[in-house]
Amino acid sequence: MDSGDVTLNFGEEDEIDRQRKLKHPVAVFCHVAFRALAVLLFILCGWFSTSFITNFILIVILLSMDFWTVKNISGRLLVGLRWWNYVDDDGVSHWVYESRPKMVALVGVIMNGANLYGYVKCKYGSKTKLTSVATGFLGQQIWSKMTRQQENQSEQK
Repeated sequence: MDSGDVTLNFGEEDEIDRQRKLKHPVAVFCHVAFRALAVLLFILCGWFSTSFITNFILIVILLSMDFWTVKNISGRLLVGLRWWNYVDDDGVSHWVYESRPKMVALVGVIMNGANLYGYVKCKYGSKTKLTSVATGFLGQQIWSKMTRQQENQSEQK
């Protein structure tokens, strides 16, 4: 065997890739946990407390923890994005934004823009149009069933 030949065991590269899938498992866990707990508490808050104030405070605390985690930990470790603000000696506020690859920031802006567009359409879109379309479709389905049932009954007689 030549000294330049290297033998690779089949499947070793897959094992290495599996070990590299989650480089920062604690960051991933916290990224998902705070958000999931806030949503779960929002859904189930009536079981824990009937106080609006208590539920509101607990949900805001979880969402704040999620915001801080995404801003300071998972954003930096997982996708290479971070930002902060500092005030210089003259009292001028400076915002600093950093990112590793430019494409990640662009994708984030596009996805958040799509979410914002959807929320704005939901908030300011015509609610009457949505309800009229839904009730119109439902009414049409009911009308067609009723007419089909009447036709079937008349044919059976």
